[in-house]
Amino acid sequence: MPQGKPTVVPADGMTTRQRRNRPLVVVHTGQMKGKSTAAFGLALRGWNQGWDIGVFQFVKSAKWKVGEENAFRALGRLHEATGEGGPVEWHKMGEGWSWSRKQGTEEDHAAAAREGWREIARRLAEQRHTLYVLDEFTYPLKWGWVDVDEVVATLRDRPGHQHVVITGRDAPQALVDAADLVVEMTKVRHPMDNGQKGQRGIEW
Repeated sequence: MPQGKPTVVPADGMTTRQRRNRPLVVVHTGQMKGKSTAAFGLALRGWNQGWDIGVFQFVKSAKWKVGEENAFRALGRLHEATGEGGPVEWHKMGEGWSWSRKQGTEEDHAAAAREGWREIARRLAEQRHTLYVLDEFTYPLKWGWVDVDEVVATLRDRPGHQHVVITGRDAPQALVDAADLVVEMTKVRHPMDNGQKGQRGIEW
């Protein structure tokens, strides 16, 4: 894509403007860090455009504090006070469902994940947000807690102009096939390779 120009222009009957402004499904997957960071960077761009931002974290515990949450909540307050940017909602959908399943049974977590997805599906039907960040959503899909085909169909049939960004490792192939933009984060080098643990401002 030299200078941002597409390599192929399909004969789909759409104008350049119509094709440019189509809503996207974006997937950030792969084994390396940076998937959520990239999604939140995209959300910052959307906020600057005045978009309504909805963030839904599917693995992070409600007790965990991340820097992006504090920053986006502050941006939401700024919008409410001054009208700058767009509104922001941030929702944590569980109590730590990946490597740190400490509270409740697996079925409890699965039920919570399904209810979280149902809420997002309702919002998509209502055209509630302009940009949805479904952070770590690949995990409940991978574990079979949320039906992949249902998610793909809901995203495909969503009304209006709603962008959706999904992050997490091991994105199901059906989701990858349905997405408009897919990025796979691959590791070249990581500080943990030399025994260095995560640090403030980099990992959280």
